[in-house]
Amino acid sequence: MSFKLINPEALGAPSGYSHGVLVEGGGKLLFIAGQIAWDQNQKIVSDDFVEQFDKALANVIAVLKAAGGQSQDITRFVVYVTNKHEYLAQTKAVGERYRKHMGRHFPAMVLVQVAGLLDDAAKVEIEAMAVI
Repeated sequence: MSFKLINPEALGAPSGYSHGVLVEGGGKLLFIAGQIAWDQNQKIVSDDFVEQFDKALANVIAVLKAAGGQSQDITRFVVYVTNKHEYLAQTKAVGERYRKHMGRHFPAMVLVQVAGLLDDAAKVEIEAMAVI
C-alpha cells in the first residue's frame, strides 16, 4: 500500500498538511473518534492549549496503535478548537508537538472552530482516519 500526496500547484503550497491523500493498494480503514485531552480517568490533563493538543493527539495515536497502525497510516485529521486565535498564537509549539507524534507526515487536515466540546474544559478535539 502506498500514499500519494495530492497538492496541486493551483492551490499553493500547503503548510503542515496536504490537500489530498491518494491511497493505492489494499488496507483496512480505521475511523478514530474525536479525542480530547483526557487521561485514563477521563480528566483533562491541563488548561494549556498546547498540552491539550499534545494529549489529544497522543490519544489518537493510542487508538491507532491498538488497531495495529502507525502514525504514517493516518490519511486525514479533523481538528476542532474552541478558539482559533489561541491555536494560531501557538502554531509553533503545536507544530513541535505534532512532529513529536507524526514526524514529517502531513495528511489532509481541516481546522474547525466550535462553540464547545464534550468536556467544558476541553479546548481541542482531534478525530482521524487511517488506512492500515
